[in-house]
Amino acid sequence: MDFMSAMKISGSALKAERSRINIASMNMANANTTRTIEGGPYRAKSVVFAAKPLDGSFQDVYKGVTDKLRTVEASFVEDKTPFKEVYDPSHPDADKNGIVKMPNVNTAEQMVDMMSARRDFDANVAALDAIKAMALRALDIAK
Repeated sequence: MDFMSAMKISGSALKAERSRINIASMNMANANTTRTIEGGPYRAKSVVFAAKPLDGSFQDVYKGVTDKLRTVEASFVEDKTPFKEVYDPSHPDADKNGIVKMPNVNTAEQMVDMMSARRDFDANVAALDAIKAMALRALDIAK
């Protein structure tokens, strides 16, 4: 594997983890939002990772190299768990029975997801640093 392929793989993982951190932050920010543009309370979102084959030349595909080298692709899905119902007749979004539908955001789960994404992000930065160090070492050997 060449250095550029390794950097592309780690770079795609960094991008995916950044999107995971952004979604967790957005969920936390909207944990009490009862009215959205779409109508109704905010619905929590999650990030789903998928392996995507690394683009390569015909020779690489023919040799089966791209079956082993994969980048990460992130997509978003909405959480389908039901909204929390809270009794608060003074709330402007309360129904006739005084029930307010609150977002389905679990703040503890979001914090754990954010900490996990941060550690994964740091691990990929360390991998990029190792790749860079190996490339520099190879250049030193060539001198």
